[in-house]
Amino acid sequence: MRRKDLKIYGIGLFLELIIISFCYVQFDELTEVIRHAARYSGRLSAVIFLGAFFLYVRAPQELSVPQSNVRLGLGLFAFLHLIHFGLLAANVSMNEVPLIPVKVAGGALAYIMIILAPFYLHKLSLKFHLIYFYYVTLVMCLTYVARLKGEFEGAEPSLFHYIALSLMLLAATGFGWLLKKSLSALKY
Repeated sequence: MRRKDLKIYGIGLFLELIIISFCYVQFDELTEVIRHAARYSGRLSAVIFLGAFFLYVRAPQELSVPQSNVRLGLGLFAFLHLIHFGLLAANVSMNEVPLIPVKVAGGALAYIMIILAPFYLHKLSLKFHLIYFYYVTLVMCLTYVARLKGEFEGAEPSLFHYIALSLMLLAATGFGWLLKKSLSALKY
């Protein structure tokens, strides 16, 4: 791993520590610290994911082989999302959050894809790249929809959830348009 990459991972870890520290200062009960740290950690992961997605569609060369900065973005996203998963698992355990098997299965598939992407996505075809990016986007969108429907214990629907869902949908649409434009340019 390059030195530059390690610095970026270090910055990501530092941001996660800031989130946890902020939550520790803001909330008295450990269960609330973990609940909110998981929430904000997920938001950080979503931003990094959108950044990696944007880098992917803006890759100037062959889109069938993601560039090193795209792989770095995918790696950072996977790293931060593993931290988010740890906080999420702690939240589920500490706050006795009920799990719904279908949702857990869909989320588990997304987590597997997220963890494997930095290592294997570049070896796969464009079709698999699109499946990865759009499936992960779908899972994130469904998470915000569930929050808006009030299905998350301890998290009331808020304006943020509408904004986040809209941003995800807008990004997926816009990135699809940019990708189509890039692919059309490569054909000529």
